[in-house]
Amino acid sequence: MHFPEFFQRVPRLRVRDPLADFLGASQDGLLEYGYQDAVRLAGHSCPTVASAYVMACRAMTMLHGQGVPERGNVRVAFADDLEQGVTGVIGSVFGLLTGAAQEGGFKGLGGQFVRRGLQQFGAAIPLAVRLTRIDTGEAVDAAADLSRVPAHGDMSLLLGRCIRDEADAVERRRFAQLWQERVARILLEHWQDDEVFQLQRAA
Repeated sequence: MHFPEFFQRVPRLRVRDPLADFLGASQDGLLEYGYQDAVRLAGHSCPTVASAYVMACRAMTMLHGQGVPERGNVRVAFADDLEQGVTGVIGSVFGLLTGAAQEGGFKGLGGQFVRRGLQQFGAAIPLAVRLTRIDTGEAVDAAADLSRVPAHGDMSLLLGRCIRDEADAVERRRFAQLWQERVARILLEHWQDDEVFQLQRAA
C-alpha cells in the first residue's frame, strides 16, 4: 500500500481507550491514530477528511491538556444535520478518533463502554463541532475555513475534464497531484493556523 509521502509527516493522535484495555486489544488501552487511518476509513484523502482529522486531533488534545486523551469519554455534537453537505464524512472521522458513535455504535458491556448515541446532529452550538468530556463536562468548539487554503488555479478545469472522462493520463495525474498538494498544505502548513482552524473552550 503506497500512500503519498507526506502522510507520514502529519501529526498523530495517541489515546487511551478503556474498552481496548478491558478486552486486551492493546497494552494499557493505548492506541495511536495517523492520517492514514482516517484515509482508510473514508476511502479517500480530501480537504474534508484532512480538516476533520485536524479538528478532532487538536480538540481532543485541548480537552485533555497534558494527559493522554481518553477515547470513548467524549460526546460530539455537530451544528449541521447528518445529511447536510459533508457532515457524515466529518462525523466518521470524529468517530474514529474520539470513539463517539451514532445510534448504530457499540451498546456497551454491563452499562460500561457505551459508544452509541454519542454523536448529535443539528445542535445549537456556536461553531461547527463541539466535543464534550463525559466525565468533567468540559467542552471545546471547533470549525474550519478551508477557503483560506485555496485550490490551484488549474483544479477546476482538470476536475471537470476528469469527471467528464475527457482527461488523458497526464491530466489525471496532474489533477491527483494538485488535489493532494492542497491536502498536504492543510495538514502540514496550517495545522496550527488559527485563521483556518478555530478552536475555543466552550463557555
